[in-house]
Amino acid sequence: MKPEIHPEYKQITVTCGCGNKFETSSTLNEDLHVEVCSSCHPFYTGKQRVVDTAGRVDKFRKRFGK
Repeated sequence: MKPEIHPEYKQITVTCGCGNKFETSSTLNEDLHVEVCSSCHPFYTGKQRVVDTAGRVDKFRKRFGK
């Protein structure tokens, strides 16, 4: 590796919309906020969760009559 060309790799805190927090290593210089993590994602929890942002499902149903 060439010296002094790589970004600094350090610990950051990731905060999910469900309230879960965990630490990870990243080149990002600030804490990260995400909407879905492994604690609340339907694939990992086995529970179905409807994520309807700004009524997209209703818009689709109105538009296509379904």
